[in-house]
Amino acid sequence: MKISVIIALLFTAGSSFALNPIVIKGTKFFDSVTKEQFFIKGVAYQPRGQVKDGTMDPLADPAACARDAPLMAKLGTNVLRVYEVDPRRDHDACMKSFANAGIYLLLDIATPHYSINRKAPEYTVHLYNAYKSTVDAFAKYNNLLAFIAGNEVTNDKTNTLASAYVKASIRDIKQYIQSTHNRQIPVGYASNDDEFIRDPIKDYFNCGDEDTQADFFGINLYEWCGTSSFEKSGYKERTKEFETYSKPVFLSEYGCNLVTPRQFAEVAAIYGPQMTNVWSGGVVYEWTQENNKYGLVKINGDGKAEELQDYHNLQAQMLNAKPKGVHMDNYNEQRSASACPEISENWKATAQLPPTPSDGACECMVENLACVASDKVEAASRQAGNSTIGAQLDIMCGITSCADISGDAEKGEYGAFSFCSPRDKLSWLYNLQAMQTKSCQNEGLGQEVVPKRHDIQTCANIAPNFNSPIGFPSASGPSTSASSSSSPLSSFSLVSATIQHGGVFFASALFAMIAVLLT
Repeated sequence: MKISVIIALLFTAGSSFALNPIVIKGTKFFDSVTKEQFFIKGVAYQPRGQVKDGTMDPLADPAACARDAPLMAKLGTNVLRVYEVDPRRDHDACMKSFANAGIYLLLDIATPHYSINRKAPEYTVHLYNAYKSTVDAFAKYNNLLAFIAGNEVTNDKTNTLASAYVKASIRDIKQYIQSTHNRQIPVGYASNDDEFIRDPIKDYFNCGDEDTQADFFGINLYEWCGTSSFEKSGYKERTKEFETYSKPVFLSEYGCNLVTPRQFAEVAAIYGPQMTNVWSGGVVYEWTQENNKYGLVKINGDGKAEELQDYHNLQAQMLNAKPKGVHMDNYNEQRSASACPEISENWKATAQLPPTPSDGACECMVENLACVASDKVEAASRQAGNSTIGAQLDIMCGITSCADISGDAEKGEYGAFSFCSPRDKLSWLYNLQAMQTKSCQNEGLGQEVVPKRHDIQTCANIAPNFNSPIGFPSASGPSTSASSSSSPLSSFSLVSATIQHGGVFFASALFAMIAVLLT
């Protein structure tokens, strides 16, 4: 057989796992090559046993991925949702296993270690760098479907302010992808189904400038339990609520287990004519059996996967799930974005979003200071369980103004350095106080330094540098405060001022197969 013929055959065979990128047009997902509408037939994938350095990363376990991918394909799965990864680890083998099985990845970039705190929301340099690290680690894979920038961060009417910070991260990750990666990757949000905020939150992530809108909206919906129906479950009402939505929507989690084994009767509705004009499918929760009893398979002591009754019930439903979509070239419907929700009893987040975190702005700010938080602050925080810096910030905010390092999402007012690290914020406050008291003691936690710069008025305008390499941040977070040569207090030169804020898989398989055929 001629080499040219061998190579032609191999390229044909290899195309089965060289998946086409999925794109968005209007309210629907499409295969970018075949242009057929893409419906998500997903499963949540976060086996709890795969933990290293305190981080769960199921995509760094090649053996488990090779075991699970064929079982998922047999189930009818084309998407897996993963909630946490470690971008420093190697994911090539797992991503290849799932690509070979025709499965795309829906990846959460906000994790338990790096996410916006709904009770005390901030969007910091620390978080932004962590999100970018995950983007950098996975943007190269053709079978990456999309990123989720937040999961149920705002989960009731008491913490709606957090949504402003999540939406800012969506804006910035979208911009980062456009600036650094040669492809379009959707970035969206996954919400819970709280009756008091379900309308304002879906509108909030779909309002404003296009650059700030979520590319899609997911709902973790568990209304259909047991022998329910499209009408009884609440699915009918949820579908009606999104009839005029301008972005794709899907069930980012579903599969109520109040009645077991689950029959998954909702699958017929999700992929049937009642829902497919509005919804783009859904993600079943979840793959492995854990303490919450949502598993489709059970991992035995020898590492093998045992198919549970839920697996077989879902498989039977998926075999009959044949959603009828529309061809991309024939779809031209355009819908208007939502109006931003007004501030009310149930919704407090304004449309004005926090600024993009900038390492350069924080570094500039610290280098303008003559009194900074010393290394003793970090040491004391480690000894006290990371509480010393927080306690010092609380104390200092009672003494001097914290306007430049804090934010108010209801008023839409954000300090020029509200995204800096806690230590850098503390340095800013120490310096403000020192300008008034001529003392940099602060219980021995302050340190006098010689300012390296004298241009504080320019710091807030320093934009993030997308071309600089991004390192995965440490658990404690980066700090640009650093020890400098000490100086007498008379060297203070900072004048108080008001700052205005304003693939590879196919290649490896190809050469391996050539070697075999030529032997």
